[in-house]
Amino acid sequence: MGLTHTSTEVDYGRPRPVLAFVLVLVVLGIAAGAILGMVALWPDSDKVPRGQNPYAAEGVSTVDGKVTGVEGFDCDSGGEGPDQQPSVPGQCARVSASTADEKASFTLDPGRYRAGIEVGDDIRMTRIQPAGETASFEFLDFKRGLPLIALAIVFAVLVALVAGMRGLFSLVGIGVTLLALTKFMLPAMLAGESPLAVAVVGSTAIMIVVLYLAHGVSIRTTSALFGTFAGIGLTALIGLWSTGWTNLSGVGTEDDQALMATVPALDLSGVVAATMVIAGLGVLNDVTVTQASAVWELRALRPAAGRGAVFASAMRIGRDHIASSVYTLVFAYAGSAMTVLLLITAYQRDLAEIATTEDIGQEIARTLVGAIGLVLAVPVTTALAVLMASKPLDEDEVDERAPVAEPA
Repeated sequence: MGLTHTSTEVDYGRPRPVLAFVLVLVVLGIAAGAILGMVALWPDSDKVPRGQNPYAAEGVSTVDGKVTGVEGFDCDSGGEGPDQQPSVPGQCARVSASTADEKASFTLDPGRYRAGIEVGDDIRMTRIQPAGETASFEFLDFKRGLPLIALAIVFAVLVALVAGMRGLFSLVGIGVTLLALTKFMLPAMLAGESPLAVAVVGSTAIMIVVLYLAHGVSIRTTSALFGTFAGIGLTALIGLWSTGWTNLSGVGTEDDQALMATVPALDLSGVVAATMVIAGLGVLNDVTVTQASAVWELRALRPAAGRGAVFASAMRIGRDHIASSVYTLVFAYAGSAMTVLLLITAYQRDLAEIATTEDIGQEIARTLVGAIGLVLAVPVTTALAVLMASKPLDEDEVDERAPVAEPA
């Protein structure tokens, strides 16, 4: 593997084969360490707990159907459920549907009925038929496969058209990420391995593949990669410390409790720390690549500038990027938790009180730790990029030498 690049990136410096060779050795060493870590943490298939699939019990299955009729009726839903819990008031609905083999019918609660269901909708139903009894059906969900596939195709086409080969390679990187998550990281955590160790090793391996795929093999990309490694390490350490300091147990929702019941040996507190590393990878990657690119462009524009001047200029760019990236993290959480935030507002509960609960506190800590790791990664990446970029040229060299398309 050589640190060369086939793009038209311009660098005013001289070729640096020694630096390129040293970086190759360092990257290969880190990659080897990540591979060894994955081998050590790789779970045996028989050690991965498997809970009972509620739709695979005897007499229970899922079937596809199409809605053929919807009829509302009064089901005495007055807005209060068991234990005086609020429920959606209004009518229920009798829904009929057709499957490949039979006719089906089920009752829909007021909440789902008000959300919307119409004749012609494609749905999935739970079919329940105990031995010797007639089959009954329950609504499971709408079928969304085709729309989601269409959106994915549109996304992939646009990325390929706008970003070209780099866009295509980034799509391959998404596939690599999903593969690492589903085949290594999630099973390893379920098998009882340290969630944080799995997250760090898996994230390191993912970033090595993704960055070089999307941005090419070059010294510039390597500087961004080293900055990303620093961000991963800092986020992991801060996440581990903050999880213990804030007493985040990882048990905040019914899903968390169901997971704990299914996998009793799983360290949910460790999972919280692991998610702090994984959740911030995308923004961290964005920031480190941008900072490395900024340093290289500044060096090309100001070949005689000292390293301190280039660092200061790149950090001005980095400060703007930090501000926008922090907003990105906050808005991403606000958008994903909008239902919870609306419910809090409707209940008129004090925000300071809600913020300290387990489920909301997890998200706040995850956002803050990710932001801290991101902020610290900016000066680290910038400094590494400045050191690895070309040395400043003398004024007479700048006049004599034209830009050369050499390895970045």
